[in-house]
Amino acid sequence: MGLDDKIKNKVEDLTGKAKEGTGKATDDESLEAEGRGDRASADIKQAGEKVKDAFKH
Repeated sequence: MGLDDKIKNKVEDLTGKAKEGTGKATDDESLEAEGRGDRASADIKQAGEKVKDAFKH
């Protein structure tokens, strides 16, 4: 996995955590769900990059 991809995925994960936390704090279910979606997307991308890395070696 390239460093750029790792950084982008981590930023997306952190953004998702922030949205989820803000949604919980403000009782905004749609923002909370959006945050969970962002985190799930980041997790899927990280898994895909790990698979690519495994085939490179």
